[in-house]
Amino acid sequence: MTRHGGSIIRFQLLGPLSIAHGPETVVLKPSKPTSLLAALLLHPNTVVSTTYLLRAVWDEEPPATARAALQTCVLRLRRLFAKYGISATTIEAVPGGYRMRNDTETLDLVLFRTLTAAAGSATGPGEELYRLREALSLWHGQPLANVASRMLQQDAVPALEQERLRVLERVCDLELAAGNCHQVLVDLYEGARRHPVRERFTEQLIEALYRTGRQAEALAEYRTVRDRLRDELGIDPGPGLRRLELAILRSEDLAPAPPTSLPAPRALTGAGVPALAPRGAPAPGHRPVRAVPPVPAFAGRESDRGAIAERLTSVDGPRLVVISGAPGIGKSALARQTAHETQHSFPGGVFVLALARPDGTPLTVEEAARLLPEAGAGAGASTGAGTGADRRLIVLDDAAGAWQVTPLLPAAGDASVVVTSRRGLAAVVATHGGAVHRLDVLRPAEAYGLLAGLIGARRIAAEPAAARELASVCGHFPLALRIAAGRLLTRPALSVADCAAWLAADPPARLALAEDARLSVPEVFGQALDALAPHLREAFLRLGGPGTDGDPSAGESETVLEQLVDSGLLEDGPPGPYRVHDFLRVYARWHVRTHETTAAAPAAAAPR
Repeated sequence: MTRHGGSIIRFQLLGPLSIAHGPETVVLKPSKPTSLLAALLLHPNTVVSTTYLLRAVWDEEPPATARAALQTCVLRLRRLFAKYGISATTIEAVPGGYRMRNDTETLDLVLFRTLTAAAGSATGPGEELYRLREALSLWHGQPLANVASRMLQQDAVPALEQERLRVLERVCDLELAAGNCHQVLVDLYEGARRHPVRERFTEQLIEALYRTGRQAEALAEYRTVRDRLRDELGIDPGPGLRRLELAILRSEDLAPAPPTSLPAPRALTGAGVPALAPRGAPAPGHRPVRAVPPVPAFAGRESDRGAIAERLTSVDGPRLVVISGAPGIGKSALARQTAHETQHSFPGGVFVLALARPDGTPLTVEEAARLLPEAGAGAGASTGAGTGADRRLIVLDDAAGAWQVTPLLPAAGDASVVVTSRRGLAAVVATHGGAVHRLDVLRPAEAYGLLAGLIGARRIAAEPAAARELASVCGHFPLALRIAAGRLLTRPALSVADCAAWLAADPPARLALAEDARLSVPEVFGQALDALAPHLREAFLRLGGPGTDGDPSAGESETVLEQLVDSGLLEDGPPGPYRVHDFLRVYARWHVRTHETTAAAPAAAAPR
């Protein structure tokens, strides 16, 4: 802790970068030392690599003498610190880079995150609201407004702003739940106006207006955001806004909704992270869920569900199950449905933890470990470990590989564990025991049943042949079937036959719902492809390309083929032939075709 004249020195990031001591606050001038200080403070208590700092200070154009110039910037900062009684050792030179040690009394960003985290364990909504309001009071303008670094402005500032907006959304949720609609109207007007594509603020604003007797204004807000989304993004409002509009039109009573929990705070780990952290903090949904609802319209997989349930509830032997298979084939849905059906056997709780963010990037092991419930955290914690009263089930969803799962298993204790992953995770099962369920596509009857459950049995029964054709166009992949069903549900006048014909013209491109990247075949399959090493990506595209309808494995080494099997993009293998799912083959050819077209366009436009 650094003091000056008896008062605590505080660095301030949540506004213009400044140094505060006592009643005085010094806003730093834009300069290279200011950019360096911002880059260090964004990663408190972490070794920040020299490479990262060079990029933060000089963006993409560091001079030949940049490393020596970086040392000069450090010396200038230390001289600046000396003016305010801050120790020169506040910036530590360590192997590979530099580090600044900060805590809640020396950096507002650390205090903000500490208060936000403490709010999550508050004893009631009143205490939580108080802590979150206290956290928001630390903000005093646009973060890093006086920092010239383009890299930090592009990467760090938007990420910091997202942290603030998540807390503000939570505060508004708590106020609405308490019936304090008038008190949050100013915050909601500002949030909805400044962040029009962040639909939650608009939902909250419309709800607050309606519950304060301003129905016409509430509907006007809905129509404004609807028109903006259509005009600027070509999409319709999300389901939350549409349900809200319908409730207002029906004059339904909107009782205060219980507020959802705040997402876990961002964790900054690793030396020289290329931004604040690996692509952002865990998104909503990464906090473990204790009660698992049924998966809507789940169909099929009876034998898998039975076998998994038997192993998870067994009293003998390891209770670990890995569910693997291609992207979009229904691994997460099977895990959640089985968890729902067996949760009565786990009085200690059922916990679902997503190990990947919505953009497909994996959580670090440290982030996942912080979110993993500790042994004894369930309903029967008082009975002691190992007893039936505290048995837990943990679902680790969408694991990137054994590196992410293996360190978490000791923390799971004697809980039953389900892991879903595109990868087979043979190393996990080999070292911890358990069973692997490799999923194939749905059978035709199961795919038909999924469509009937999603769209409605009557509508599907009116066009049974078209429904079977639609399932075939979707390759019997649950992801594709749910996307197709979503399109039909939002277009009541569209026939199943017309939908199937339209999708069949370009399945990968058209099987996408614009408002959610997780309901997009190009996004989900593309993330799986991007996760491959370049030589494996090229091999998969060759295997799925034209002229490979038979055994595609000719000419590829067994090592490459086995790595593609492990990644979920190839099936079977010795002793039988390798194969590519038909729908993945369609995607591979579409990917090659569209990328060749994209690459050819600039060449065709070039002057001769």
